[in-house]
Amino acid sequence: MERKGNILLIGYGNPGRLDDGLGPALAAEVERWQHPGIHVDSDYQLTVEDAGDIAAYDIVIFADASVNGKEPYFLHPVEPKPALSFSSHSVEPEALMHMAHTLFDGQTRGYVLGIRGYEFNEFGERLSERAARNLERALQYIGLVLENPQLLDAPQDAA
Repeated sequence: MERKGNILLIGYGNPGRLDDGLGPALAAEVERWQHPGIHVDSDYQLTVEDAGDIAAYDIVIFADASVNGKEPYFLHPVEPKPALSFSSHSVEPEALMHMAHTLFDGQTRGYVLGIRGYEFNEFGERLSERAARNLERALQYIGLVLENPQLLDAPQDAA
């Protein structure tokens, strides 16, 4: 993969399941910014193929909807851990980080950005009003991170 910045943002989730689309919505907006320091990817789920891409960056941010996390969003570092098993529907950020480090000799630092959502049990391509507000706050935070990536290591209090 051609490196297009020092940060890789992977927004994932299913936009057809209401607030589960928060990760892809964040990715789409950040991609519109065309900031040279970040490369954006978006998909329904994480896959083992992502490990090679992750290894090519200094930082990866996994952006996903959160069913019951802190409002409006939370951020925490990802510690690489080997997966106990693999399924096409359950590759976790920790396993991808482990693969990026061990298989591709990556030194990437990883973070999960969980954006609080509220409506997940129906079909539809829209965000709830409260989730859309949380998305705006998460976008503001990503904008600050692009100007100062050291913010990723600062204690988080998004409220």
